[in-house]
Amino acid sequence: MKPRHFLSLLDLSADEFRQLIDHAIAVKKALKNGRLHQPLTGRVMAMIFEKSSTRTRVSFEAGMAQLGGHALFLSPRDSQLGRGEPIEDTARVISSMVDVVMIRTFGHERIETFAGHSSVPVINGLTDLLHPCQLLADMQTWFELRGDIRGRRVTWIGDGNNMCHSWINAARLLDFELAIACPEGYDPDPSIVEPAGDRVQLGRDALQAAQDADLVVTDVWASMGQEEEQKLRERAFADFQVNAEIMARARKDALFMHCLPAHRGEEVTAEVIDGPQSVVWQEAENRLHAQKALVELLVTGGLSTPA
Repeated sequence: MKPRHFLSLLDLSADEFRQLIDHAIAVKKALKNGRLHQPLTGRVMAMIFEKSSTRTRVSFEAGMAQLGGHALFLSPRDSQLGRGEPIEDTARVISSMVDVVMIRTFGHERIETFAGHSSVPVINGLTDLLHPCQLLADMQTWFELRGDIRGRRVTWIGDGNNMCHSWINAARLLDFELAIACPEGYDPDPSIVEPAGDRVQLGRDALQAAQDADLVVTDVWASMGQEEEQKLRERAFADFQVNAEIMARARKDALFMHCLPAHRGEEVTAEVIDGPQSVVWQEAENRLHAQKALVELLVTGGLSTPA
């Protein structure tokens, strides 16, 4: 029997997405109330980091411990991938020894190749194309604060990057409107935009995109690996900063999200990210709980109610 992987949000159905969110919220409440939920006792996760990350490592490692399992951290220095071993060979070997693998890497084809030769579930911790785990946390945060997102208006301002792509997939699954404002030359991949149909509108005017938004979202202008483009991107994105003027165009009760790390004074002002509409800290914590729900689903095939 082939394992079930999570390489994209589209590996879930809309109903499964909502069930995962509900379970993550329940698991979070159980933890806050001092109740253990350990359906993965004795299970092991291998975490392969070709791209470094604070939040991804801490959330998966702590999450596995809280679920009763254990996580192994592997950097390029700690695996044969960093010495040129074929991905296929590494996948076969590692997956024969663990119960689930999380990979944070560069090209999306790398994780697809690994998953194609793995005997256990593979989770996309981030690729250059997609960042689906972040969207699980983002949607958990929205559902906790506002209920279902169906029919709401979300505004994405900035680069048409892996985060933007994952927001597009979320709009498809959860049936909300996504207004995207990107500078010319930084649009999201058309192959991801087009299947979303009329749920996605793409434009160049950030103020117009933010009009009547229920949620405003952004990301850094230069992601990991794009540092050499920093000055060029600063010029290109100068009119795409989330600031008080942008938030004034959104609804009065609109929320602000950012996957972090953030650069205050670049893609967002300190006034916004540290202000009352920002939910970035709750959003960051929810990486832990949303991913616990995901790992439980993939490893056990279901979701057990916390005691």
